[in-house]
Amino acid sequence: MANFVSWNCRGIKNKFSNLKDIINSHQPSIIALQETYLKPEDTISLQHYNLLHKNGIGNRISGGVAWRISNSFPSSPLTLNTSLQAIAVQIHTHSLITVCSLYLPPNTSVDQVSLNNLVSQLPEPFIILGDMNGHSPLWGNPDTNTRGLQIEKILNDYNLCLLNNDESTYFHEPTRTFHSVDLAICTPSLLPYLSLQINNDLHNSDHFPLIISDCRRQNLIIHSALRYNFKTANWCKFSSFAKITKEMLSNNSIDTAVENVTAVLIAAADRSIPKGSNTFKKQGRFGGIQISVRQKRNKEKLGLDFAETQLPQT
Repeated sequence: MANFVSWNCRGIKNKFSNLKDIINSHQPSIIALQETYLKPEDTISLQHYNLLHKNGIGNRISGGVAWRISNSFPSSPLTLNTSLQAIAVQIHTHSLITVCSLYLPPNTSVDQVSLNNLVSQLPEPFIILGDMNGHSPLWGNPDTNTRGLQIEKILNDYNLCLLNNDESTYFHEPTRTFHSVDLAICTPSLLPYLSLQINNDLHNSDHFPLIISDCRRQNLIIHSALRYNFKTANWCKFSSFAKITKEMLSNNSIDTAVENVTAVLIAAADRSIPKGSNTFKKQGRFGGIQISVRQKRNKEKLGLDFAETQLPQT
């Protein structure tokens, strides 16, 4: 079962049936929404899910973030002292986790202090989900923009982990090209248990939903028969994922500490070192961006030409 979904819906009122489809397909415990276009007084009823939202900045209806939270799980809103379009909640699934929905508009200047202040307010362990409009090769874009550098700094300064691989999350209709701007970021203790998939249906938006699954619902199985291809490893990406923290080692037995470190290293290797027999992760390329086979099939259905273009902002 998918524990979390993140989706830039580009207006939730006219995407309500699409939201129901996503819920029926993945049965999430919580849904992070961006660009909701909701007014402060708006309420949208959805059976078994509660609504928590923060409207966009300014008089014009734009932006906005929201949560749809399953009433099957204990949860509590978290008060944030920030001017950013961010909203957070603490929810107890397997354990208590803080989840933040964040939207950073492309044409709005965001200073590093505001981002640092937001991250410092989130109780660990936490997940940050949202459309951040940052471009970086670390999550599949050929170029880096200012916002991408800011996000890279947050990852490095706060020792955070990126769940994204090189799959695209956004379809830019004017140029009919795909890019990656929607991110899932977590603290190191959650990394071994979370996996990210990009839904292959836009659901009438221009962003694909992000599906984050928690493998603690299942037995964690490591297939030792698969061999890593170290010749094609991305060691920079491995270093960014292989974050060993004091919390993994202190106040734990030797066996537990070894298990924690081993899980992080294996998760980092799985995200940065190809495996010889893992054919479903085989990548194709267009325009300098790596695109998974599933995403490529989706592009072909839409009748897109795979032309290189300058990255747009959304």
